[in-house]
Amino acid sequence: MLQANRGTVKPSANFSASADAEVLHKAMKGLGTDEDAILQLVTARSNAQRQEIKTTYKTLYGKDLIGDLQGELGGKFETLIVALMTPPITYDVTSLRNAIKGAGTDEKVLVEILASRTSQQVKQIIAAYKQEYDDDLEKDITGDTSGHFQRLLVILLQANRQTGIQSESIESDAQALFKAGEQKFGTDEQSFVTILGNRSAEHLRKVFDAYMKLSGYEIEESIKRETSGNLKDLLLAVVKCARSVPAYFAETLYYAMKGAGTDDNTLIRVMVTRSEVDLLDIRAQFRRLFACSLHSMIKGDAGGDYRKALLALCGGDDA
Repeated sequence: MLQANRGTVKPSANFSASADAEVLHKAMKGLGTDEDAILQLVTARSNAQRQEIKTTYKTLYGKDLIGDLQGELGGKFETLIVALMTPPITYDVTSLRNAIKGAGTDEKVLVEILASRTSQQVKQIIAAYKQEYDDDLEKDITGDTSGHFQRLLVILLQANRQTGIQSESIESDAQALFKAGEQKFGTDEQSFVTILGNRSAEHLRKVFDAYMKLSGYEIEESIKRETSGNLKDLLLAVVKCARSVPAYFAETLYYAMKGAGTDDNTLIRVMVTRSEVDLLDIRAQFRRLFACSLHSMIKGDAGGDYRKALLALCGGDDA
């Protein structure tokens, strides 16, 4: 299925890797750094073009571009620029590795990546993780998680979702979820895990409609009532991604910035990973769901070059 590119970042038309490498080199040479030149260039190239710039930079100057950028930039701005210079699958792999290997586990990252990536992407992530760390991603995740949360992550890692709609099992799936939750004292989490982890998005949307008719509740309400903690977060993410991936990310971005303090790691991760995929759709959903545009929320939430770069990725205001 070929999807029209709904990203805000497109490949630059008159692209020259050596001209770009030279601009970046100049921006970092001598006293002071021209952050503006760096952010204008990096946010206006596709990831594939950035990889070419990186190779050309090494050829021309005998230095590693990322190393130079890290030496010149700092803080959240540096994190964002380095993320943009990283190939998408490598970026996902590194994010997962850091989520598992740091002090404690960052479940939020596991939930976001594994619930939202396509089966094809999950397979690529597993292979790249093995290549990069010589470790088994599934083993690392199971060593760090437990219970039904762990089981659902393992199912998602199999990347074996059914395709299409199984009309004959829509009703029975909805019944099984109803029996497992609302109709039962206590919850049979395994039914939720199996059905939500294995059915296709289009099939699940039909099941959610049937569930609503049957129980009088949206499936999200039942999950919130019947489960808790990491399992609840993962089940909700799977349901939201089955309904609409852009809406899921619009919500993720909103809650990363809402209230006191900003979850910059999430803000950077989503803006970077979706900028060439569906950020235009995420922006539209954001405007529909919340009383402001993504652009205006970033503007009010971030500062300096970091803000400028995020707004460049955002690519416009939906006031």
